[in-house]
Amino acid sequence: MNEQMEKDLQTRGRIFDIQRYSIHDGNGIRTIVFLKGCVLRCRWCCNPESQRYEIETMTVQGKPKTIGQDVTVAEVMETVEKDRPYYRRTGGGLTLSGGESLCQPDFALALLRTAKLRGLTTALESMGCAKYEVIAKILPWLDQYLLDIKHMNPAKHKEFTGSSNELMLENAKKIADSGLTELSIRVPVIPTFNDTPEEIRAIARYTAALKNVKRLHLLPYHRLGQDKYEGLGREYSMKEILPPGNEQMERLLDAARSAAGGVECQIGG
Repeated sequence: MNEQMEKDLQTRGRIFDIQRYSIHDGNGIRTIVFLKGCVLRCRWCCNPESQRYEIETMTVQGKPKTIGQDVTVAEVMETVEKDRPYYRRTGGGLTLSGGESLCQPDFALALLRTAKLRGLTTALESMGCAKYEVIAKILPWLDQYLLDIKHMNPAKHKEFTGSSNELMLENAKKIADSGLTELSIRVPVIPTFNDTPEEIRAIARYTAALKNVKRLHLLPYHRLGQDKYEGLGREYSMKEILPPGNEQMERLLDAARSAAGGVECQIGG
């Protein structure tokens, strides 16, 4: 084993979950490693326990649960390797998610590089919210980039997430131009934020102008993470917001298709 591989295996990071047998976050059957820490504070976030890097205590079914643990790449890969037969049959592999994985760039890079060198496919679910120099180091070790684009309006993006979107949109273009990874754009469809045909068409037009984009996913808002806010002692500010219905999502899908050029559009995924 060379020096870099050994160093990668001993690189430490902080995670809050590992989910096996996923079919939604990349091709095939995948193992998702959720990294702790995020630069955004999206009002609808379904993983509020991911936002803070600090290890926290969350009440789950009336009992305290520690959220966050420090692990090495070697320890994570022990779990990832368990499902290698499924990856081989389905084209699956390792997906990093969060939070925002780019908040732990050294750990993310070491995980992706180790997986690739072991013959596994790799994917990253991310908002691209980091300096491009950070992203550029990761791209050679990445098969799929599942990139969130939430809104085209910087002011509205900041109102609902706590941060403007200029850096993310700039990075989306650079990632697409690199041609180093399969790029999919994901849009969380959030009522009162971005659920009009005009707003979805604006994102679809931007997507159509990007190179090397495989598909555009519309991900309907859900309230599955609402109880976590109570468990963390935080307020869930969107408790009055209802998820979009099927007819609404179909209208938005039509809007996306009308502006996305040749990019495949779908609900979910």
